[in-house]
Amino acid sequence: MTYSIRPARADDVRAIAALRAPMEGEVLLHHDLVALFERVQEFMVAVDSEGRVVGAGGLHVMWEDLAEIRSLIVDSSVRGKGVGNLLVSALVEKAHSFGIKRIFCLTFEVGFFEKHGFSTISDVPVDEETFAEMVRSNDDGVAEFLDLARVKQNTLGNTRMLRLL
Repeated sequence: MTYSIRPARADDVRAIAALRAPMEGEVLLHHDLVALFERVQEFMVAVDSEGRVVGAGGLHVMWEDLAEIRSLIVDSSVRGKGVGNLLVSALVEKAHSFGIKRIFCLTFEVGFFEKHGFSTISDVPVDEETFAEMVRSNDDGVAEFLDLARVKQNTLGNTRMLRLL
């Protein structure tokens, strides 16, 4: 079986939601279907040779030089076959195309992301002026990155990681 990566389309959103559903609450924060439709342009999908969506991941721009890889998920039937690697590579390339210099992620899969050049971080790697601007965001992912108290109840115990491009 071969796999290819492409930008997500609106008609992929229900498949993305179905992939996410078994992991929501444990590994992924819940997102309503409408929120996934609103963010479809952030997602890349992995499709098999039959056109079935078998993986997905999003790239959310957080600041002029910073983005987050979000909602990286691979169907259990194809885990270990390189689909996750293809998705991360495509999301990193997308970040490059936007002029992004740093990519953040929250993950339980530390070893996987280390293989892709990510390192664990404990601090918030932005200056005070940038922090002051970013703290105005209503996005929970940005709040997680900034380590704000308002998202502590949503923290699933993920490791905060960063990759420099």
